[in-house]
Amino acid sequence: MGAVDLALDALFADPNIGRDAVYIAEGGAPVLVRVVARRADAVTDFGDARLWSETTRIDLRVAEVPTPRPGDRIEIDGEAFLIQGEPVRDRERLVWTVDLRPA
Repeated sequence: MGAVDLALDALFADPNIGRDAVYIAEGGAPVLVRVVARRADAVTDFGDARLWSETTRIDLRVAEVPTPRPGDRIEIDGEAFLIQGEPVRDRERLVWTVDLRPA
């Protein structure tokens, strides 16, 4: 296991950063996973206007969720979300970043 793997394990395990969640692939069984949640605001330019919106993004470890897909369900602290759009992997291909919308 390399240094990047060890650092990721530490980040996801940290109770101040990582959180428990349930991942449910469409038509699959629930799986307990660790996620890093990012609920940042997004500002999008649309012509001359700038639109503000709340976003919910999370990071998932590829080792726990090898193939997330749009429509898969994530439950965090009793809130249910669906993956929207295509998940994106990081450069090292160890972490997925997914956009969520309320289920």
